[in-house]
Amino acid sequence: MDIARRTLLAGTAAAASLATRPRPARAQTPTLKIGVLTDLSGPYKDLAGSMSTVCAQLAVAESGAAAGGIGVEVVQADHQNKADIGAEVARKWFDNDGVDIIIDVANSGVALAVSGVAREKNKVLLAGGPASSDLTGAKCNANTIHWVYDTWMLAHSTGSALVKSGGDSWYFITADYAFGKALQRDTTSFVAAAGGKVVGASTYPFPGTTDFSSYLVQAQASGAKVIGLANAGADTVNSIKQAREFGITQTLAGLLVFLSDVHSLGLQTAQGLAVSETFYWDLNDRTRAFSDRLHAKVADRRPTMVHAGAYSCVTHYLKVVAAMGVAQAKADGAATVARMKAMPTDDDCFGAGRIREDGRKIHPCYLFKVKQPSESKGPWDYYNLLATVPAEEAFRPLKDGNCPLIKT
Repeated sequence: MDIARRTLLAGTAAAASLATRPRPARAQTPTLKIGVLTDLSGPYKDLAGSMSTVCAQLAVAESGAAAGGIGVEVVQADHQNKADIGAEVARKWFDNDGVDIIIDVANSGVALAVSGVAREKNKVLLAGGPASSDLTGAKCNANTIHWVYDTWMLAHSTGSALVKSGGDSWYFITADYAFGKALQRDTTSFVAAAGGKVVGASTYPFPGTTDFSSYLVQAQASGAKVIGLANAGADTVNSIKQAREFGITQTLAGLLVFLSDVHSLGLQTAQGLAVSETFYWDLNDRTRAFSDRLHAKVADRRPTMVHAGAYSCVTHYLKVVAAMGVAQAKADGAATVARMKAMPTDDDCFGAGRIREDGRKIHPCYLFKVKQPSESKGPWDYYNLLATVPAEEAFRPLKDGNCPLIKT
């Protein structure tokens, strides 16, 4: 009985001792957080919007991050096309919510503001949606990569091609914010270099303008051969529709036209437009493979180049994180961007490419002509390829950007 009692007491003491010892901490899965900052409700919601989030999620799923023990969370927010709101969301994400990188940002004014926040907080901005070439020019920094296209590329491709084909006098209808101004500026330089001239321009309040009739009448009265539309998304769609309704016969230059815009216009209205893109879902076997995988998740749409950019930039980012380690990537955004520049890019959307020292992602640019209705074989079959601009020629030369990262 005494032996049994002593055994019981010893067991109780041992249990008490075990209960007070700290339990070993469970291994925490390192987690990355990706913020998709985009236009969820305004004129750019179709060319970017929630489908950019789906593309980012697809990139995560296909990256093998989970198999490598890396957790990745994707969140989204609406910047409402307002720079102050975009910057406020970025600060909250970086300071309070554990977001490591921001992608998309389909608005140049918002992107320039968020780029400054990313630099201040030493985080990462992978800008796939905005166009202003200033992001890799005078406003460049070590925490930002400009991924898909820019105003220099658009002006060089579409603007130069139209002047060479006889469109040597231009009138611009321009969205009154960073993107529209940069697009008009860059296109004007190419028009002048090719021997053309700009005879006038009208700027309109952005966002919120839906009636372009007065601007179109002014453009028509100018006698310009080309009306340059320095806008995008729903604004471009409305401008083209209203120009057709008014019977305007001058050439319409949609300087930034997306596949989603052509879909909204319909081929009857959009046929014949020359457009510059860096991605088209039906371009080659790899773009079709990506688009088919995405189509399984979003069956009623095909991706724009902004959507392709969301997939592409997240794919490359996760490759770099796997190589450098999650802790280091989370701790130092500039170091992560430097590693992204050092590693060649390759994905199903843009093929092989690279990221320059100024943060400009390099890949080919394509000039397309919108098909006539009789040429289309089905939904979203909208483009004929006219020309390909090689990657090293598609974007502004490094020496001409005045990026402070480039030491001359």
